[in-house]
Amino acid sequence: MLDLNDIAVFARVVEAGSFTAAAHLLGMPKTTVSRRVAALEREVGVRLVQRTTRSLNMTDAGRLYYEQSSQALRMIEDAHLRLAEARAEPSGTIRISAPVGFADHLLTGVVFDFLATHPKTKVELHLTDETLNLVGNRIDLAFRTGVLPDSTLIARKLGSTCRILCASPDYLARRGHPDASEDLARHDCVIAGSSAASAHWVLDGPRGQETVTVSGRFAANEMRAVLAAAIAGYGIAQLPDQAVEAPVRDGRLRRVLGDYTTPVGGLYAVYPSSRHVSPLVKAFIELAAQRWASTGTGENDKA
Repeated sequence: MLDLNDIAVFARVVEAGSFTAAAHLLGMPKTTVSRRVAALEREVGVRLVQRTTRSLNMTDAGRLYYEQSSQALRMIEDAHLRLAEARAEPSGTIRISAPVGFADHLLTGVVFDFLATHPKTKVELHLTDETLNLVGNRIDLAFRTGVLPDSTLIARKLGSTCRILCASPDYLARRGHPDASEDLARHDCVIAGSSAASAHWVLDGPRGQETVTVSGRFAANEMRAVLAAAIAGYGIAQLPDQAVEAPVRDGRLRRVLGDYTTPVGGLYAVYPSSRHVSPLVKAFIELAAQRWASTGTGENDKA
């Protein structure tokens, strides 16, 4: 007899990309996951996945079976979640992923407001500059900036962001102010990347879009370290406008080449398309949109 639990396990294996990841996601031994998929294959009478020591690939039959069965599973999950929406107050745990520096100047305030507004909720915040597999890492909601690649994720555009050029008053007193984009080649620049040798900055300015080559004495692949180095006087940095709002306001940084910014990118909330958006995710996105709209970061567009 067909067991819906076996179908659900098979779907998780496909979405997670391996038996090991699915076992972690489901909280069961890998052998149990493998046994359930094998039982489903016996029941339907065809091989659904090809197993090797290093990879897992769906057969054509498995791909078709997943596409059709996962739709039915989503309908069942949606029915369950819609019942949960009838509750007067959101409750439960929401797992959120975001870039490391993003939390400092935008996200943590929203998290604290969310916890205060909904006392029956918990938030697990996972900060990383890596682009995580949301399903495989059990992430309910992620915040991403820039231009999103094509994917199966659902994305809502909450605002726009750009980067501006800043340096500390001490650095500018020692080295002077650049007057044009080509002057950056003669300055120390704080590089957001793995090498201080050179980097290419794309700038929008009075002459249109330009690409300039810069170098410096310090590089870091994490935005907080780049911001700290700029404040400490190690050069001109290209930083998100929201991240430098407070340091510019209190005088720790000054904007340079004010006519130049990076091309504008989006600020997005993304979540897996394989599930109905839960009340928790919906509530958090709406709160973030409201808070960022009040700061001038947000917008009403959806993407």
